[in-house]
Amino acid sequence: MTKLEQLIKELCPDGVKYKALGDVVEILDSQRKPVTKKDRQSGIYPYYGANGIQDYVNDYIFDGTFLLMGEDGSVINKDNTPVLTWATGKIWVNNHAHIMSEKNDIALLRYIYFYLSTLDVSQYVRGTPPKINQQQLRSIRVPLPPLPVQREIVRILDNFTELTAELKAELKAELKARKKQYEYYRDRMLTFEDDVSRVTLGEVARMLRGDYVTKKQTNPGNIPVILGGQEPAYYCDKSNHTGEAIVISRSGAYAGFVSYWNQPIFVTDGFILEPTDNITIRYLFHWLKNKQNDLYNQKRGGGVPHVRGTEIMEMVIPVPSLEEQARIGTILDKFDALTTDITIGLPAEIEARRKQYEYYRDKLLTFKEAGA
Repeated sequence: MTKLEQLIKELCPDGVKYKALGDVVEILDSQRKPVTKKDRQSGIYPYYGANGIQDYVNDYIFDGTFLLMGEDGSVINKDNTPVLTWATGKIWVNNHAHIMSEKNDIALLRYIYFYLSTLDVSQYVRGTPPKINQQQLRSIRVPLPPLPVQREIVRILDNFTELTAELKAELKAELKARKKQYEYYRDRMLTFEDDVSRVTLGEVARMLRGDYVTKKQTNPGNIPVILGGQEPAYYCDKSNHTGEAIVISRSGAYAGFVSYWNQPIFVTDGFILEPTDNITIRYLFHWLKNKQNDLYNQKRGGGVPHVRGTEIMEMVIPVPSLEEQARIGTILDKFDALTTDITIGLPAEIEARRKQYEYYRDKLLTFKEAGA
């Protein structure tokens, strides 16, 4: 039997009482002060709104440990849980967030935070834009086990949260290290002496222009639509290129971004590069990634930035023998795979840990109501 199970068996074997939130926390909304953006003076103190920190100001109106809940605007998440923020220290809170503090010897504020994180508050939301007014806030019912039980639940969930944060930090540090390692070897292997011939990109590759299309003009399917960045913008039911290809995004925030694809794709606002027999596609891809900043610097236009195909095809590329290109491509592919593996694994691992946390959190915070 765990410590928590023992505490529940000893202190609340027949269930727990449910109380209104307004009876178990101090609600400090009357002390909030909204300040318009033009009237704020920049400083070191966080200025909180409905969904977290909005700014930093030169003064504070609260000092301590608080739980904030969105009052209007950003009040409810996609899973119908409330928008919550845990805030500590000297802070300023505007009138778009309810502010709660701990009421001594009744409920731990951290326990209330964890419980509200599980709660469907859709029944408390009113109007457009959505709002949880103070009357609705006060009426939310929460299970209130004895304080020793609350403390043990908080200890378990805080420990879980800390372990998840450590995992994120470790995985991100590992990803950063692998990226640096890949970039180091890529830079080194793609630096050549004068004995290697150099030609323009247009002499060793063909450039095709994507077919501009909007999402409304396509039908849903399983073909990635490449607009910008590494991830597909959406999926459609037709392709305009099959097989291996290098795509360079043409305009917008990702203008100049280089990606490699080896499947049917639909390229919209971008260029498709196909190598000739004089160059291998993986060598060309790694060389272009090594020149990523140069491509970004080619952006033109005051409104929507874009890169020009003619300028790209005029870039000068070193062309070693096909055997050397294959060797370089193979080595850099291995380093790229190490980075890609953890890039894919990082979100998956964090998502698995998040689901595990939510499962145990929901289980720990589910109580039988006394007398029910």
